[in-house]
Amino acid sequence: MKKVTFLYQRRDPLTKLDMFAHGPLWFPAALHAFDDVFKTITHSPKVQELGRKLGLQDPVIVQSMYIFKQPGIGGEVTPHQDATFLNTSPLGKVMGFWIALEDATIQNGCLWFIPGSHKDGISRQMVRTPEGTYPRTQFRGSERNYEDNQFVAVPVKKGSLVLICGEVVHKSALNTSEKSRHAYTFHIMDSRGTHWSEENWLQPTQELPFPSLYTQT
Repeated sequence: MKKVTFLYQRRDPLTKLDMFAHGPLWFPAALHAFDDVFKTITHSPKVQELGRKLGLQDPVIVQSMYIFKQPGIGGEVTPHQDATFLNTSPLGKVMGFWIALEDATIQNGCLWFIPGSHKDGISRQMVRTPEGTYPRTQFRGSERNYEDNQFVAVPVKKGSLVLICGEVVHKSALNTSEKSRHAYTFHIMDSRGTHWSEENWLQPTQELPFPSLYTQT
């Protein structure tokens, strides 16, 4: 029997992101594995060259997403740190590659960051709950309170790449404009000397391991 895959969109209840997935199951993180176009982008020579310039020794891809932020209805993403959801020991081993597929402006919901916040560690972690319980994840700790004046907007042009440290606090606002703001994003972990928490909601499997960034072109 031939395996059938599906393309579909849904809003992630945890991050309020509008995400697009491709896979035999709901994999909010698997575009780099299941779609040839996104696989080519993720493993492109430019991305691999950048990884080496950043000194990444054994980077693996842990997740990827296509983010829709539609005109007038694109949702807010509240302040958060990616390491809350993608936790490692030591910290500082996860990085997001955020590629603007359209101009990202203040009006259509560009990214906002708190400069220097990557130095303060994380205050909460999303962990798996025991098998057979619901919901399947819960938070340990609590998010800090942030003031709007702490954030700096980062509007970028179509085709720009934004690198996001796993510990930096960032957010994006509602899309109040008449223009969409689409982005493709993936996260890598430098796996050398790094422990991926068994409590993370996302775990590598035999079917969907964390592939090396450097092995494909």
